[in-house]
Amino acid sequence: MALNKSKSKRYKKELEQVSTEPMSLTDAVEKVKSFKSVKFDQSIECVLHLGIDTKQTDQLIRGSLSLPHGIGKQKKVIAFCEDKDIEAAKAAGAIEAGCDELVKKVSDGWLDFDVAIASPKVMGKVGKLGRVLGPQGKMPSPKNGSVTPNIATTVAEFAAGKVEFKNDTGGNIHVIVGKQSFETEKLVGNIEAFVSHIRKIKPAATKGTYIQKMCISATMSPGVTVSI
Repeated sequence: MALNKSKSKRYKKELEQVSTEPMSLTDAVEKVKSFKSVKFDQSIECVLHLGIDTKQTDQLIRGSLSLPHGIGKQKKVIAFCEDKDIEAAKAAGAIEAGCDELVKKVSDGWLDFDVAIASPKVMGKVGKLGRVLGPQGKMPSPKNGSVTPNIATTVAEFAAGKVEFKNDTGGNIHVIVGKQSFETEKLVGNIEAFVSHIRKIKPAATKGTYIQKMCISATMSPGVTVSI
């Protein structure tokens, strides 16, 4: 679960301050918040290692979640939708909205956005973008809530920082839970909400310990193991 960070002198010095034993969530958050030797407001990431068999489709974890305190970042959202929904989608925060012209724009290589939302009624046309958006992790999908008839509401949620998550081949889930400048209570609240949600969607086929390890870290700082 270790993140691939440059092992600078600063990083090694911070690593020396990290306990080898799991810490309480509040203590872990405060430890990560104390690493302020870089000049920007680092994102805080939570990583869960799950006891799932990623080769079994009925054990894969994927979805999206609006955290109670947001993540401190606005996302660029586009909406593939019918003409009647374009105005509402843009009013809700979409930087681009529409169907045929937007499909062509993306097909031609425009990818300057974070999330793509799509109405079920236009997915027949959006589907051909799979080879472009799939590798980018931006293909609309019912599994993470980005294919929906509620275009405006969903655009607003994702634009405000609704987080998407998907397990990797090692059974880990990475998600941004806020910024280093957030109050401890807000980071703790976001992390607790995320972990609670992951517990609720535990696959029935999973055997043994479900959440096996939990770690939080800042963008350029070492991870801290949290007691579960």
